[in-house]
Amino acid sequence: MRLGLIAGNGRFPFLVLDAARRAGHDVTVIAIKEEALPELADAASRAPAAALHWVSLGQLGTCITLLKAAGVTQAVMAGQVKHVKLFADIVPDLTLVGVLMRLKARNTDALISGIADVLRDHGIALVDSTAFLTPLLAREGVLTRRAPTEEQCADLAFGYRIADAVAALDIGQTIAVKAAAVVAVEAMEGTDAVIARAGQLAGRGVRVVKVAKPQQDMRFDVPVVGVSTIEAMQAVGADALSVDAGKTLMIDGDAVIKAADEAGIAIVGRLQSND
Repeated sequence: MRLGLIAGNGRFPFLVLDAARRAGHDVTVIAIKEEALPELADAASRAPAAALHWVSLGQLGTCITLLKAAGVTQAVMAGQVKHVKLFADIVPDLTLVGVLMRLKARNTDALISGIADVLRDHGIALVDSTAFLTPLLAREGVLTRRAPTEEQCADLAFGYRIADAVAALDIGQTIAVKAAAVVAVEAMEGTDAVIARAGQLAGRGVRVVKVAKPQQDMRFDVPVVGVSTIEAMQAVGADALSVDAGKTLMIDGDAVIKAADEAGIAIVGRLQSND
């Protein structure tokens, strides 16, 4: 089967490309010019039967044409497209204009769901972004050598209710708390920026809660943490992190846990109560 890979920024697309290749799939990569890393071209060239095309953000019709020409019937979206790009000077083609005109809100879920519908109408099914990366999904329970303290657990438990509500509204998936107070809430700026702002506002001892949406669509916008998340926490003295088990991608695998252990940061994987 030839798989389509619509690639945003970060390492996520590289992992999907490697895993799909190992599974025996031919891969057509649609790399978003404004987001995907240049090194993706080298990675694609090393993968047997992988083809790569650079497409500007907003050129949905071109993306569909390239995927159909390659015989793609299933595609994966991997890698972030920064939410602020929704307000950038992109030039949408007629296909994307049609999607935008039907949207009641220009949030992540609405936009990508609309794109997924158009892909489906052209015979291309968008599949779970973690389909090839199940071993990298966070496990349930304490993931680090050090378990969170009683005080940290209380802050994390306090944070879940707020984080779940914020995620349900499709505002963001990360909040920072300290002493049973919300310090910072993610909107469009991304996790690392939220952590940095929380450190500036509240100093050391911040706790970070990152959740999936209550009805998380695993095809897109899956929560992701990596070594960079731990580095951002260490830089401001944040000392505990909670992620949703089975729905959060640990993009750097065991290296995330190792970095947290070395930094003295506790990580726990929460099993959502509505699972």
